[in-house]
Amino acid sequence: MTYNALIYEKKGFVGSITLNLPDSGNAITTRLSEELADVCASINSDEAIRVVTIAGAGKHFCVGTDLAHREQETELPSIAKMIINIDRPVIAAINGDALGQGLELALACDLRIAVEIAHFGLPQIISGFIPWDGGTQLLPRIIGRGKAMEMILTGETIDAMQAYELGLVNKVVSPKELMPVAVETARIMSLSAPIALRHAKEAIHKGLELTLDQGLHLEADLYFLLQTTEDRTEGIKAFRERKTPQFKGK
Repeated sequence: MTYNALIYEKKGFVGSITLNLPDSGNAITTRLSEELADVCASINSDEAIRVVTIAGAGKHFCVGTDLAHREQETELPSIAKMIINIDRPVIAAINGDALGQGLELALACDLRIAVEIAHFGLPQIISGFIPWDGGTQLLPRIIGRGKAMEMILTGETIDAMQAYELGLVNKVVSPKELMPVAVETARIMSLSAPIALRHAKEAIHKGLELTLDQGLHLEADLYFLLQTTEDRTEGIKAFRERKTPQFKGK
């Protein structure tokens, strides 16, 4: 597929997605959703990619759903689930406002690094809608029920420092620092054993839907699976020899 609404690049073990509709604030369109679905499928089939970053072109990360879809009453394009289903760690480099479906996109990522001028909100209720692309489920899981309820029911928008204090974002940086910090975080993570990265993500995501006892069993099972990998042997060998391990994802 030829990409027009986004840019996808690979550098080393890191895949970088940039939403590329800056004139509309990177609003979600059907075309963008289709291209993102193709990229996500490509990433999951590409063993060379260990970590993914997502950013927006221009001044905004993503301001939400393109209003034309509502006016035409067409089926709204979904994006959150396809991001959640990427089986590698995903870092959102939030270069500006993340609102409505744009925040739902960010919530679907595993880590969120934001610029200090960014704002966050799910204002759909103000227009007579509710968050529909994961917001009502993901936000409470990340910041807790009470504040999530307040943000969703009032349509409140918060700034980056408030988002950090709530645990909505992991780091707040200056605009100049954003991509270097996101890229370096991705690079460091990509040096870890890729199978272990995927299993750690799976343990956390699936474990949240299980009882504690079930989650502990899942964690133990995934840990056991890692014992059969070549990467585990390489990790032990590198530790003993005091050298940097060269993981191959096997």
